[in-house]
Amino acid sequence: MTAPPADPPAVRVKLFQAASLANQFKDSEALAVYQEILNLAPTHYLSLWQAAVLSVRIGNRYSDETRKAAYFDAARQYADRALLLRPEGGESNYAAALALFSQATLYSAGARLAAFRDLRSHVYLATERRPDLPETWQLLGRWQYRVAHYNLLERLYSKLVLGGVPEGGDSRDAMENLEKAHKMAPQNLQFCYDLARMCQYQGRRRRAIEVLLEAEKISPITSDELVISRLCRKMLPPLARADARHQRRAASEAAPAPPPTPAPASSSREGD
Repeated sequence: MTAPPADPPAVRVKLFQAASLANQFKDSEALAVYQEILNLAPTHYLSLWQAAVLSVRIGNRYSDETRKAAYFDAARQYADRALLLRPEGGESNYAAALALFSQATLYSAGARLAAFRDLRSHVYLATERRPDLPETWQLLGRWQYRVAHYNLLERLYSKLVLGGVPEGGDSRDAMENLEKAHKMAPQNLQFCYDLARMCQYQGRRRRAIEVLLEAEKISPITSDELVISRLCRKMLPPLARADARHQRRAASEAAPAPPPTPAPASSSREGD
């Protein structure tokens, strides 16, 4: 595979500017710079997949579904253009899977299941080609968990209309991949929240508490992280109370039973 041509100086300057803005969590400004690069070089691969990821990130901040959809649709378009350039690229497939997963949250039930089916190959290719990106493992884990917990109607629709339930949905694999993402980026509050929540769902209360205690030590930087930090803090007390009750009950059951109280000796009267 031949190496891509070097970026022209004007593009290199803008790439540095976009990366600097993204590192400062100025996502909208960074996206605007990547869009400027794409005006200069419409097939610039890095700018395409980064624009897709940033579009999803920005769209997730809106509560209005129309605005969300606009950003998610833009992300899908950027990702599709990146896929045309590198059909098996780890970054392009991650961007495509992320855009599809995000769009699915706004779809009707049937379209949502079709999106989950379609993103399967993308998310697996992403982890295969870019195993160093913790975001790919997080997304794979989330997808695996969601598919593993299809309800009866979702499974029936998938079998009758979509050619079957996607292969790979497994709760244990999902947990392993979320653990992997968390291990690779332990300071990522979103990874902490996703992992703790799924541990809670799977009845792994002690592990959920461990992860949430780790999250308590992470200082949020952005408004997004502040929201997630609050969600983590909200999850912790009820889990801690439930665990304390469980420990008390276990201690009570394990305690040795007290020795039986001896019966009082019976007294007999020898006549009058």
